[in-house]
Amino acid sequence: MKLLKKLIAALALVPALALANEATFPLDHAPDRSTDMAALQNGAKLFVNYCLNCHSASAMRYNRLRDIGLTEDQIKNNLLFTGEKVGDLMKTSLAAKDAKVWFGAVPPDLSVIARAKASGAGSGADWIYTYLRTYYKDESRPTGWNNMVFPAVGMPHALWELQGVRSAKFVEEKDPHDESKVVHKFDGFEKVTAGTLNTLEYDNAVGDLVAYLQWMGEPAQSTRKRLGVWVVMFLAGLATLAWRLNASYWKEVK
Repeated sequence: MKLLKKLIAALALVPALALANEATFPLDHAPDRSTDMAALQNGAKLFVNYCLNCHSASAMRYNRLRDIGLTEDQIKNNLLFTGEKVGDLMKTSLAAKDAKVWFGAVPPDLSVIARAKASGAGSGADWIYTYLRTYYKDESRPTGWNNMVFPAVGMPHALWELQGVRSAKFVEEKDPHDESKVVHKFDGFEKVTAGTLNTLEYDNAVGDLVAYLQWMGEPAQSTRKRLGVWVVMFLAGLATLAWRLNASYWKEVK
């Protein structure tokens, strides 16, 4: 009985813990490019060039990129750099022990990151889209970078050359719940140096990368949705037929 009470108490804490782990920074809505082949291809290129150096995607093979319109030659010539084969898994050459020394933790596998980051605050795509657009320079951090969505993040800003360098502005305001206290409130970003892309171009690039991460989490999602429509139509037709047969049977009985 005591064990049962402890279990119930632990389950009762789950919603509170989930809310506590959600980002307090408001998430922007990520653009839906799940069926845009050009966006998915550009996202795959960005992923290989900027993410795969540290993060693996061990549930994905390079040859699966044929599903987004790339040929094996395009994959070999544009996305394979260190002797991998088209049928290989997307793994990083970064050793786990080196990553732990440099970053304090082993970078997570990104195979299903877009699904893992979903919460009550927004979808996983919304989280990643906002996260990659809210980095700012912070010399107090070991990597020199910080993030509004993930404060005290251990990951440096991998896309800084594209976005440029920004600093964050904060203002002190009275706490609405206690006038004797002040709160540290975010007041926007300030550009320090420009990147190779302007703001709109960078947001579009991140949107493509997020679309690819979404697709990678479930490459068959388009097929699943397409088949789902046919399954629902079949079940609706079957239910209608069963309804009419039932009515016909009971009509004869009466």
